[in-house]
Amino acid sequence: MTSIDTVLASGRERLDEEMDALEGSVGYEETAYALPVTYAVTGMAVHDAASAREAYAASGSSVLVAGECLAAAGYAAEGGEGEPYTGFVPDTVLRRLGYSLVDGSIAGIGLVAGSPDDADAAAAICREMQEKYLLTFLAGGVIKTLTEAGVKVGLEYRLVPLGSTGMAAIHFADIIARVAMMFGGVQPGDTDRLLNYAAERAKAFVIAFPGLEDEEVAVIDGFRVLSIPILTPEGYEGGEWIRVPYLEAVREGMERRGIRVNVVAIPIPMACSPAFEGKSIRKEEMYVEFGGAKAAAFELLRVRPADEVEDGRVEVIGPEVGDLEEGSAVPLAILVDVAGASMKKDYEPVLERRIHTFLNYGEGSWHVAQRDLVWVRLTKDVVRRGVAIADLGRLLASKFRVEFPDLLDAVQVTLVTDRERVEAMLEEARAIYDERDERIAGMKDEDVGTYYSCTLCQTFAPNHVCIITPERPALCGAITWLDAKIAYEIAPAGANQPVEKGELIDPVLGQFEGVNRFVKKASHSAVDRVSLYGMMEEPMTCCGCFECIATILPEVNGIMIVNRDYLGDTPLGMTFSTLAGTIGGGAQTPGFVGISKGYILSDRFLQAENGIERVVWMPSLLRNELKGRLEEKLERMGIPELFDKIADETVAVSVEDLAEFLARVDHPALAMRPLI
Repeated sequence: MTSIDTVLASGRERLDEEMDALEGSVGYEETAYALPVTYAVTGMAVHDAASAREAYAASGSSVLVAGECLAAAGYAAEGGEGEPYTGFVPDTVLRRLGYSLVDGSIAGIGLVAGSPDDADAAAAICREMQEKYLLTFLAGGVIKTLTEAGVKVGLEYRLVPLGSTGMAAIHFADIIARVAMMFGGVQPGDTDRLLNYAAERAKAFVIAFPGLEDEEVAVIDGFRVLSIPILTPEGYEGGEWIRVPYLEAVREGMERRGIRVNVVAIPIPMACSPAFEGKSIRKEEMYVEFGGAKAAAFELLRVRPADEVEDGRVEVIGPEVGDLEEGSAVPLAILVDVAGASMKKDYEPVLERRIHTFLNYGEGSWHVAQRDLVWVRLTKDVVRRGVAIADLGRLLASKFRVEFPDLLDAVQVTLVTDRERVEAMLEEARAIYDERDERIAGMKDEDVGTYYSCTLCQTFAPNHVCIITPERPALCGAITWLDAKIAYEIAPAGANQPVEKGELIDPVLGQFEGVNRFVKKASHSAVDRVSLYGMMEEPMTCCGCFECIATILPEVNGIMIVNRDYLGDTPLGMTFSTLAGTIGGGAQTPGFVGISKGYILSDRFLQAENGIERVVWMPSLLRNELKGRLEEKLERMGIPELFDKIADETVAVSVEDLAEFLARVDHPALAMRPLI
């Protein structure tokens, strides 16, 4: 048993010595926050050894700053460790996780560090963390221990292997620091706000095993300043670390950080958790697939009279897994019939989309797309463990009842694998899809008197308020006006609240008395007015999980759009990550606004700045994704030639090259009124 008090002095002394000997470059790629912990604590953007030592001194010789500087120096000199280790997690990955961090599918975050002696116990701890909706990071020998025990690690499994040494644990702290700056409005150098944010909003804890060097122990002990409890099932005693039995470690950590999760076990032979939602199943891992390009498949959720739905009933019509050859492609119809006194027909498409989510919760099941484009796979491993097609139905029936207890009184699932029946039912399903589309097609903002708010992201960005209209989806792209309307009806006290528009103040900017009144109250008086259709005057705030950023390019009198997945440079001279670091946290930033991809296609898209006609640049990835729908929109507008006048990185990365291209193609933005 190692005494914490004994190693801390030694660890801090080693950190001092290593900081004195530090040389060369210090930093990470793919972030707008330099060394995030150091930046958050000191406000200094460190890039070399000299500035690292200066920041270390300014921090009062913080062990977290030292650990981060030393880890970053190693990264700059040698690069990352490679598979399976992630090392430093890029900003874009954190922003992609943003919605999961606020919608309840990630309830908290945990770090498991060191080298446990008992592989089975370590695997059990990590499995429990997955099942309890925790995003778990790993540092040190525990990663090798788990992989040798057959546990799959990776971001897609929410078991993130940071690095082979305990020093990689510093990335756990830099994630908390970046979340505070990205989403929480914490300004670099404001240590007090950082510590308050970590204490109040970062639901985090650490489980530490033996096998850590003295300086690694010192760095992990330093997490306590962020109000992160350190629990140890074995190997350490004393100090402020909390001794806890193996089987109680996760529960103790969750209780100390106020993490509450109600997990209902589903009686099927595979684990079910949001931890498995991001995984993929490669062809070589697959036992059988349904739909995709090789067979017809669709899904349909239907509201039915109570006497037509038998709660919990699951039926398979056609061949079961045992009747199918390995590697085969099979048709599939997923029919979820529901009944409930509060259930309405309008809710069908919203609940239907949860089929995708729930099937991906299965450790060995995988689902992509929706409606009549679905594609489902089962792995060889879960089939060997006894998973059948019927178990997919049991998973769906259980999750729908657990997730919507006040809405659904009964859920019945039918899975059809008979080819003739699937193909015969497909036309009926498509007719229902068409009917649904007609109900909401062409809905305009002026057609409704009520918009909806979304404050889910106030978990991390306390003053951010998203206003959702029929023509402006949430900036994360995950919630439409109809989704928000139904979410409010299902959960009247939830994050989506009705917003009465009130008197129109400015039809071009999209300002309304009722909207302004609501935003001021919901933002805790941080924001007085908001323009729903503009970016230059009082634009909507941003939280950090936006799909794209729109910003002005004054030199060419145009608007640039850059999406989160684009990692290259832009004509503004900043990457997406750098741009995103300047506009998040619930602030209004004139000339910059976070948006969804769907909003780009809206008639209300930044109409105060001439909308789509003002767009001069977007990455080819985004341009190609929107191509068909954008060309249709431009055709309706009578300007089909505009699509080819929008530049991408293949023709212009600098603003000078962009200006030359726009002049050559005679882009209309050049003749518009000046933006500034």
